[in-house]
Order: sequence, then structure tokens, then C-alpha cells
Amino acid sequence: MLKNNNFNGERLKFARIYRGLTISELAEKIGVSKQMISKYENNKSVPTFETLLCIVDVLDFPKDYFFEEDLIKPKVGNTYFRSLFSTSKKDQLMQTYRIKLLFSIRHLLEKYVDFPELDIPEIDESHLNDIEYVSKQLREYWGLSDEPIPNMVRLLEKKGFIVTTSMTNTPGIDAFSQKQEFDGKDYYFIILGDDKGSAVRRQFDAAHELGHIILHDPYLDLSEVDKDHFRDIEREANEFAAAFLLPKDAFARDIVDHPVDLDNYLYLKRKWKVSVSAMTVRAYKIGAINQSQYQYLQRKISQQNWRKKEPLDDTIKSASPVAMKKAIELLIDNNILSGYDIIKKLKREYNISLQPKEVETLLNLKPGLLAPVKVETDNIVNIKDYLNND
Repeated sequence: MLKNNNFNGERLKFARIYRGLTISELAEKIGVSKQMISKYENNKSVPTFETLLCIVDVLDFPKDYFFEEDLIKPKVGNTYFRSLFSTSKKDQLMQTYRIKLLFSIRHLLEKYVDFPELDIPEIDESHLNDIEYVSKQLREYWGLSDEPIPNMVRLLEKKGFIVTTSMTNTPGIDAFSQKQEFDGKDYYFIILGDDKGSAVRRQFDAAHELGHIILHDPYLDLSEVDKDHFRDIEREANEFAAAFLLPKDAFARDIVDHPVDLDNYLYLKRKWKVSVSAMTVRAYKIGAINQSQYQYLQRKISQQNWRKKEPLDDTIKSASPVAMKKAIELLIDNNILSGYDIIKKLKREYNISLQPKEVETLLNLKPGLLAPVKVETDNIVNIKDYLNND
């Protein structure tokens, strides 16, 4: 706790941004000036008790949260957003702040549960520009040969990546990733949007974020990257995802007999778990079809109105992360911790007071799993109600 139970302005800023509010928006909601909000956040003024209750009500964080101080502070890398230059800074911060809470939850769970160790090969920097080589090396290292990857999310979790879904509700943010370091250990977070797209889109998004992790500097200062450079970074991640999900030789064998037949690509969509659109791009990139054939396929895709939604998008089951969810269920089922014990430990050991529903949302848990358990008494007698008896 802060000395003398002082109000922590940094926590107010965190909670405000976490809820996606500007200083002006919060000020309007709680009935103070934006100058006062700025003073609160910079510890130049302390909200009155009445104002504090308004803050708690609007931001939906426990009152104690605003009087605590972070106990562990990992080294945080940049966050790779798909549309960095078209996504507002506010929306970017709102999403990255979720990872800050996820780190503390993960760190707590690791005290009780053995998660898979992070398993990433060392790839010589001189080869990083050869995406076909890198994707093939990673497949070989992970023992995938040239077979389809049925569940990209599960693969990443088995290799030690921390994968979660998030209701981003923000155009342009389909997925993002970030590296953190703490106590000599690397943590890679991959956040997949839970409010857009299909199973094959999630599959590609997961592979795209893996591409950033494998190919790109986690501490690159993105504020100094111009649009052309960032466009190249995104293109490389897309090319990696396509090469990793659709290994060149195996995929070429599948399309060689019917390279311009959309029905064939639709048939292969079930096998490779990749969209028809992405498969046609990959076919062109590896030389399995020429430019004229590629343009023909693109026209057919447009004629079929498959640009935003393709057949099978609603029938192929979307993969969901399970590692942290299973960890919590394991602790509860084995009577190691109750759901609410986890909430209490976050407060006591990490100085992070949260509503149970906040953690349930972050980890996509069943509502109420972490709520306090109501203890039923076994009283068989009660005080008689005599108020109406004279």
C-alpha cells in the first residue's frame, strides 16, 4: 500500500484509459473539471470522498485499487497493432493496459501451475529476411513437417505463448502482441479479437502475431517508424503467416490439378484452415498460378461477395485459448484455491484490487466463477417476527 493510504493518481490514469475514457469524458461523467482530473492523475490534488465514490462507480474498479502501488514492474516491449497509424493512441493504450493486468494474473498462477515453457528457436539474423526459410525452420523445430495446423491457438499455448481473446470493439484491432521480461524470464502475449471474423481469420491472426515475434525487434521504437516501414513490417508478418500455415510444396501439390477452381480452394479451406482469399494470394506468391490466373480468381471472389465473408466461416469451429482458464479450474477443482482466493491473492500479493468479473472477462471465464462463495447456514430456528404482534 502507499504510505499513509495516499491516493495513487497513476492508478486513476490506468483505470481511466483501461475503460477507454479521455480526461474530458471522465470529468463530465463525475462532474468535475478536466483540470481536476489531470491534477488527480498527477498527484497534485486528492479527490474528495464523494468524488472518489463517483470515480469508483464510473470506472468500476474497487476503491482500494486507487490506494495501491504496483509491486512488480516487468520490462515491457512495444505492442504490434495491425493498423498502428489508423488506430487512436487511446485505443492502443486501452488494449495494452489489459496486458498489464494479464501479466500479474499469469505470474500468480505460475506459483501454483506448471505452464509449458517458452519454446522459440534461435534463428540467425542473417536469415530473417528469407521468410520461406524462417517458416520452414520453425515448422521443423516444432516437428510440424508439412502437415496442416488444425489449431494455431493451441499450438501457441503448447509452445509457452500466453494467448487470450479480447472484445476489442475497435476497428483495425484484430489482434496484437507484446513481449515482457521479468526476473530473467520472457513472456510473449498474443491477444486475439473476440468480436470479429471467423475461425480461419483467428488462425491467420495468430500466425501473423507469431510472425512479429519471430521476425521483428520486440523493443523497436514504433514511434520512430514511418508508414512505409510499418507497412513492410505488416507485409512480412502476413507473408510469414501464409508461409507457416501453407507450406510451399505441400500446398502446391493440393492445387496443381485445379489451380483456378474456387470450389477446390473452398474444399481445401477445411483442410488448411485458411481463407480462400489468403490461399489464392499464397498460390500466386509461390508461382502456382500466374498473374492472369490470380486476377481471374480475385474477380470471381468479388462476384461471389466473398470479400468480407466466405462460405464455411460460420461452420468451422473457432479455437479459443484454454491454458489460463484450465489453470484456474485445476486450482479450484483440486481445492488448492477457491475462485475468490485468486482475487484476494492479487490484492494481497500484487496490490491489485479487482472485481471478480474483471478477471473473468479477461480470461473468458464462466461468470461468477471467481465470485465469493455464499455460505449457507444450517440454522433450524430463527428469531420470531413479532413486530406486528401487540
